[in-house]
Amino acid sequence: MTSLSARIIQWLRDYLEAASAEGFVFGLSGGVDSATTAALAVRAVGTDRVLAALMPCHSQPEDLRLARQVAETFGIPTITVDLTPIYDALLGALPPAGESLAPANIKPRLRMITLYYLAQVHRYLVLGSGNKSEILVGYYTKYGDGGVDLLPLGGLYKTQVWELARELGVPQEVIDRLPTAGLWPGQTDEGEMGITYRELDRILAAMEAGDLSGLDPAAVEKVRRMIDHSEHKRRMPPIFEP
Repeated sequence: MTSLSARIIQWLRDYLEAASAEGFVFGLSGGVDSATTAALAVRAVGTDRVLAALMPCHSQPEDLRLARQVAETFGIPTITVDLTPIYDALLGALPPAGESLAPANIKPRLRMITLYYLAQVHRYLVLGSGNKSEILVGYYTKYGDGGVDLLPLGGLYKTQVWELARELGVPQEVIDRLPTAGLWPGQTDEGEMGITYRELDRILAAMEAGDLSGLDPAAVEKVRRMIDHSEHKRRMPPIFEP
């Protein structure tokens, strides 16, 4: 176990104790971020104090298959909550959204509600799987997958998550899978952002170091815009002070 994984695991234990909670609940999507989060949780508190929620919502069969593979790999108990009929009913009661992403963003918000329900039932905390790359550019749904109690991967770039996943024994098929939020058929994270994670991480790390030499100025400007436009996601709601 590397120093990094050991520190995250101890951080999870300390946070759980400070919150007087019993364990962790998290969503399993079949992706590398949620799988790595699950592996860390198991190492922190054991399989009897974690619960993985599989929450299909017009999802691809591959999502469930890989999520179950991860659960079996780490011995994690699961619960399956099919959100498809709830999503359909809610969408049917709402006015048409046109070309907006609003319908797609309902899915992660329904998952957030489900996870907090399970957390309250079991006296657990909700673990999110967001990584530093996505948080910095706002690639997540506000009050959806961004609505969690703690983020064990929040300080790691996506490329670091891939390395940690290999160390923790996440199935290689999950690590190699194209990152996707599963918002619609064929959707991929890199396709939606318009930049690969490796290029994004190079730019973010260079920004952090204060040295942008050798980078494509247009790509750097694109990332800057993503950071600026998503600033509201990383802050608590502004409060008017009379």
